[in-house]
Amino acid sequence: MVTDPQTIISADHLIAGYLPGVDILNGCSMDVKEGELIGVIGPNGAGKSTFLKALFGLVPVREGKVQLRGEDITNLKADKLVQRGIGFVPQTENVFPTLSIEENLEMGAYQAPKTYKAQRAKMYDLFPVLGKRRNQQAGSLSGGERQMVAMARALMMDPSVLLLDEPSAGLSPDRQDETFVRTRDINRTGVTVIMVEQNARRCLQICDRGYVLDQGTSAYTATGQELLADPKVIELYLGTLGADKDDEDDAGAVVAPDATTEKSE
Repeated sequence: MVTDPQTIISADHLIAGYLPGVDILNGCSMDVKEGELIGVIGPNGAGKSTFLKALFGLVPVREGKVQLRGEDITNLKADKLVQRGIGFVPQTENVFPTLSIEENLEMGAYQAPKTYKAQRAKMYDLFPVLGKRRNQQAGSLSGGERQMVAMARALMMDPSVLLLDEPSAGLSPDRQDETFVRTRDINRTGVTVIMVEQNARRCLQICDRGYVLDQGTSAYTATGQELLADPKVIELYLGTLGADKDDEDDAGAVVAPDATTEKSE
């Protein structure tokens, strides 16, 4: 793969899996330009979360290459990737429940303690509710609030790329919309975001480009709006993913990317 000068992170025909000889990814590729918000959708078992974990060194890549600004980072350990500017928010167990919000943020900056206070102030600006409850235990928060803590902790190292694994999973519709708005807000600060989502329609409404994964490979890619209007994508994927009805979409809080700012608190 020839890397475009504007490309910040790329994956070239990744073959990867959790067990030797059992491949979940079967030649998955992606090319992400700096500042983009990328949505990754697909049916259950398509390899979406595995792909994200392969980018972050949590699933061994057997063939193919992951590059960050042209540097080969394939199979680097997660702590090394954090140092290079990649943040990751897992779907589950993404906060330290017995620690306070403030302590969770402090854990997020453990590799750069001198930047902690400045980054903490930025996070409280981005997520005001966290500043108000900074001494509250993370385990006592609602699902949406815990998701904010997880995002904020991943941002404490000031990453250039943020990987989000199913950020709206298990949240109420209102909290889902808030999560998508916050994700777009993070992207507007200059952070490149790659978001795996089961709520396909909402994801495609806010992303710059989308990738449809199926059977461990990239089946379709286009702008979010183009995928939303693609008859094949609608028939094969949007009918079973993100089970929002059309009238709910029309009334939903998240629409085209440029409109999301109005939804921010």
